[in-house]
Amino acid sequence: MSKKPKKFGKNEKTFSEKIFKILSKNANKPFNYKQIAAILELDDTKSRNEIIKDLKILAAQKLIIESEPGKYLVKASSQQYYEGVVDMTSRKTGYFVCDELENDVFIPFINLNHALDGDKVKAYVYDRRSSRKPEAEVIEIIERHKTEFVGVVDIQKNFGFVTTANAKMYTDIFIPKNKLAEAEHGDVVLVKLEDWPAKADSPFGSVLKVLGKPGEHNTEIHAILAEYGLPYDFPIEVEAYANKLDTSITQNEIDKRRDMRKVLTFTIDPKDAKDFDDALSFQVLDNGNYEIGVHIADVSHYLQEGTILDDEAYRRATSVYLVDRVVPMLPEVLSNYACSLRPHEEKYTFSAIFQLNAKAEVLDSWFGRTIIYSDQRFSYEEAQSIIETKSDIIPAEISLTGKEYKVPAAIVAATLKQDELAKILRRKRMADGAISFDKVEVKFNLDENAEPVGVFFKYQKMLII
Repeated sequence: MSKKPKKFGKNEKTFSEKIFKILSKNANKPFNYKQIAAILELDDTKSRNEIIKDLKILAAQKLIIESEPGKYLVKASSQQYYEGVVDMTSRKTGYFVCDELENDVFIPFINLNHALDGDKVKAYVYDRRSSRKPEAEVIEIIERHKTEFVGVVDIQKNFGFVTTANAKMYTDIFIPKNKLAEAEHGDVVLVKLEDWPAKADSPFGSVLKVLGKPGEHNTEIHAILAEYGLPYDFPIEVEAYANKLDTSITQNEIDKRRDMRKVLTFTIDPKDAKDFDDALSFQVLDNGNYEIGVHIADVSHYLQEGTILDDEAYRRATSVYLVDRVVPMLPEVLSNYACSLRPHEEKYTFSAIFQLNAKAEVLDSWFGRTIIYSDQRFSYEEAQSIIETKSDIIPAEISLTGKEYKVPAAIVAATLKQDELAKILRRKRMADGAISFDKVEVKFNLDENAEPVGVFFKYQKMLII
């Protein structure tokens, strides 16, 4: 059966644009009208005559040159190749972002050539003849930005499709029957993009993990972790390395540090905090001035450069806090224990120690390694209660323990004095031109099943000079 000749309809691009693209993609290879017609799958006389005419027009416009009789090349100055990143929109079009170009360049859907949001690509940029506005076409995908996606699987008889909720992901992912794993119709799954054949409408992939049913709490949390590539679990070898670390407090190490264990010290953190990174210390000196210390956990004592633990921490960069859990930068033995300034435990710290007078003037400062002992853990609400009521009684409704309790007099006095000095410093900073940003953060009250049962607001003032 003979193949029906192709013809261009009203909505097709002009021959000139098609011809120019073919020559641009093969900048060093001359083409004649027969070769171009074959690429365009056109074999009728009218279309070939149109190609001959448009080649002459492009040459007259000096966009291409006739390198030898009947053969044409694109001029070197008529097209430019660049490397950059694809920034998809929600309308199945994108922009080519490149530091070498002054502006981002529009990529129509037909020119994406299977590129996805964030992919590093090679593209050529040209002026569209009809509008003279620059457009880009992806000619090579150098590196996929991501290959794992979260979505809902739709299972048919012999295959499945996974559709994501990401508006910038313009295609679903085809899953062969033998790569559906244990997924059932409607499950939320993590899939890996494995291949995208040239003539396929959708990329091919496989189910890596079944996350659960849509709407369930754990399913949605695990979907967030997977979607953003947050590595909740540590590699076995990293966990093993961390568990073998000596996290004990030794006299040999104490001798290298300023010993602050007898100075009153406490932490103030959100009531749902899983670890305690910083602490405050306070004492009245013999000269009547105040010594205030700010202490942070000395992570570098355990995290040695060049180790697999250091490499993993560098890869994660920071801890990530979700509504009901933390994705830590360090394994639990460090993040929740050795490097957490828990109450009634000695810890290695880095410290900034300041001596202030009653006018909150800094008279002296010291920075270095220390060892501390935390006498008390407070929530923000508990500390605020002391400041506002000047009382040593913490009401049951805001208590971390859920029961009313009495705060030692020394801690009450230290809290009130530090608040007094802080307000003096804040007034000075505002008078010197600082800007105050009032930040309101929405926090959730969770029940024993980590389900949200209420919300509250956390207020924070931030000063910038």
